[in-house]
Parts: sequence; structure tokens; C-alpha cells
Amino acid sequence: MPVGTAFRPGPSLRARLCHNGAVMAQAKKSGTGDTFEVECPCCGATLKVDSQVKAILEHKEKPRPKTLEDINVGVERLKGAEQAREVAFQKSVEALKSSKSVLDRKFEELLKKAKADDPTAPPPKPLGLE
Repeated sequence: MPVGTAFRPGPSLRARLCHNGAVMAQAKKSGTGDTFEVECPCCGATLKVDSQVKAILEHKEKPRPKTLEDINVGVERLKGAEQAREVAFQKSVEALKSSKSVLDRKFEELLKKAKADDPTAPPPKPLGLE
């Protein structure tokens, strides 16, 4: 590109101005003849573009909706989450206690089996050869 000339994207590149490749749409002519607004269909942002300077003059993000209408609703959600965590913790404590008793019982059974075996007896022959 020669020095001093402005970069002019081709028609295929002009259509893809959004950060994720979506096609920009809904151009609105502003009060002055040199600027226009373009709304991004994917993120909802509004760009004010000057056609003479070929630059973005202003960028307005789409206002985000409130996640909670009332603070009391948020407090109730937090209390509910706290109770759910407490229930999950109690379940894990009970599972730990029961697993200890299961392991103790298994140990007792294996200990009885070990005492019942005769240590002087020869090991069984492989492949059933007797």
C-alpha cells in the first residue's frame, strides 16, 4: 500500500466488523452528514462512525439488565444456599462416620480369616495339581 493512502477494506471485509465475525447491521444516519451509527447484532453495542475520517467516534455498550430486582430476593437466595451447604456438609460427615464403621468391620473379618488360616499348611498348588 502506498504511503499516504487510507486503507479501504473490500466489501467482504466491510461486512465483518464485529469482534466475533458477525455481520454489522442497522446503520442509522445521524444528524450530521458525516457520521452514522451502527448497531452490532451479537453484543448490541452502538458505534458512531465518521465516514470522512473513517474512524469510530463513540462506542456505547448495551445496558445490562439487573440480575436482582430486590435485595431481599438476593438475601433469601444466599440463605437458601447456606442451608444447602450445611445439609451437604452433614451428609458428608455421616458418610465419613459410616465408612469408618464399614472399614472396621472389614478389618475384623479379615483378621478372623487370618487367625483361622494355619500358617504351617503348605500353600495350594497352582493349576489344581494335587
